[in-house]
Amino acid sequence: MNRKEPAPRTRRSPEQVRTAVHQAVIDLLSAPEGEELNIPAIAQRAGVNHTSVYRRWGSLDALLADTVTTRLERDSPLNDTGSLRGDLIAWAEASVASMHTPQGRALVRAVILSMPSSTQTQSDRAGQFRRRMRSIEQIRERAVARGEDPPPLEEILDQLIAPFYIRTIFGIDLPATGYPELLVDRLLG
Repeated sequence: MNRKEPAPRTRRSPEQVRTAVHQAVIDLLSAPEGEELNIPAIAQRAGVNHTSVYRRWGSLDALLADTVTTRLERDSPLNDTGSLRGDLIAWAEASVASMHTPQGRALVRAVILSMPSSTQTQSDRAGQFRRRMRSIEQIRERAVARGEDPPPLEEILDQLIAPFYIRTIFGIDLPATGYPELLVDRLLG
């Protein structure tokens, strides 16, 4: 008999699966109206089994939060410019560039729309937030090591980060130039 042997299955690494799933989330959020954002659709687009997605993230809320956090971390590298002001401006400019793309806006809005109601999901979301804030803490630690006196994390959150999220959520355009510098100067002023 001439039976064809099935092609060997290729197994992707966990990081490859994570990348494919994150890209599927971004693609579905950027797709024309009518594409439903749910775990089975994301899994199909990513080429993975939906049980793998549920096992890793547990819920759509957790997946959306992880996708946003990972994307912002990737797009907001921690460049050491030699000063607290320069580091905060560089971080803010990179974050804004990522959030104010069509995909970035869609991701942030999707996370807001899927705000958790369960205690477990709230805990997961808080963990994602802490992960994101580690980069700001690293900027603060570098400033202290240089002899600078950085403002508390809460002030950075309220005066630098929150305005970008408000503008993203409500679709408010950024001023043409200098907005990150203006916010950092107010924060440090």
